[in-house]
Amino acid sequence: MPKCLVLSVCLVSFASCAFAVDPAIKKQLEKLDPATRLEQSCDTEAMSRINKDKTGFKPDKVIAYTFKDPIPSDDKLEAPGAVFRSQGDWYHLSYTCITGPQHINVRELQYEIGEKVPREKWSTYYLYD
Repeated sequence: MPKCLVLSVCLVSFASCAFAVDPAIKKQLEKLDPATRLEQSCDTEAMSRINKDKTGFKPDKVIAYTFKDPIPSDDKLEAPGAVFRSQGDWYHLSYTCITGPQHINVRELQYEIGEKVPREKWSTYYLYD
């Protein structure tokens, strides 16, 4: 049986200081329950970081749970099965995010970008244009 090696785009970003949250976004996050707030804060920060990190991607949406459920714990969220949309295409994403106790300010974010999700698989994972 032939073996196949797949190479993926791998970009990792680390940050150790707290990221500033836009006051309008903060106000909206405060309305959410703590678990949803944790996920939304991390998704928003991942999108922002990918935009800023000269990857060439311009994400407009991040979903933490597309390929695998995220793993929350206290002020940390691991999202090994995330996805993001950039310029009309979806890409695999995994990230680990640590927030403050209010789940608003992201203190640390580490992410890895994977391969493009083929368009023919979008409907299987409820992805859209």
